[in-house]
Amino acid sequence: MEMTYVGSELELFREAHNWKDYYRSFVDPHLGPRVLEVGAGLGGTTQHLCRRAHESWVCLEPDAHLAGEIAGLRSTGRLPAFCEVQVGTVGDLAIDRKFDSILYMDVLEHIEDDGAEMIAAADRLADGGKLIVLSPAHNWLFTPFDERIGHFRRYSKKSLAGAAPPSLRQLSLRYLDSVGMFASLANRLLLHSSMPNIGQIHFWDRRLVPCSRWTDRLLGFAVGKSVLGVWEKQAAVETGNAVRDAA
Repeated sequence: MEMTYVGSELELFREAHNWKDYYRSFVDPHLGPRVLEVGAGLGGTTQHLCRRAHESWVCLEPDAHLAGEIAGLRSTGRLPAFCEVQVGTVGDLAIDRKFDSILYMDVLEHIEDDGAEMIAAADRLADGGKLIVLSPAHNWLFTPFDERIGHFRRYSKKSLAGAAPPSLRQLSLRYLDSVGMFASLANRLLLHSSMPNIGQIHFWDRRLVPCSRWTDRLLGFAVGKSVLGVWEKQAAVETGNAVRDAA
């Protein structure tokens, strides 16, 4: 399925190098040989996360124009040759094509039926594979900016966990960017900005994110502007045993 992305923030957040390096420290241990990145956008996140040899890395993007931008990165050597660009959604992928890791990096909030989406993703995970979701946190932080770029919701840990199918076992669920959360709250209450400018992005990324690296740990990852969840696909034999045990 092909569609046009309505947001206009991708170029701005391409500049958020410290933020991407920060969440990469949590995501990297869960990246297996075969990776699917859903909603790969302009490929900026791919460049930050795809830092070692993988068997394959599929950049799945429903907007053909954005997919063309990713293809350009690969053709100029800024992405490895094993990166494959495909226009479409998870439903367009063959059900028997399996991945060791599936990424939704600031993507799930753009999908109206997030539960069905996570089921479709789980169906394409290999046994023991990881589903990794990073999304903006807290509906009380929902602003005109969220609406403008096509967000249906922001997530709490509880609501994100509730969207995951029972075939997946939760490995971790944490908030990130505690300092950024308070800055976002101030913006919502005082500034009412519908779109950050490049100066604000640089200030957040260069000043606030380094502080959050420290305060997040101090607060036990209990507070933050984003929520990061990791789930594991249970092997069929384990699921079968659980069913028999329950019976």
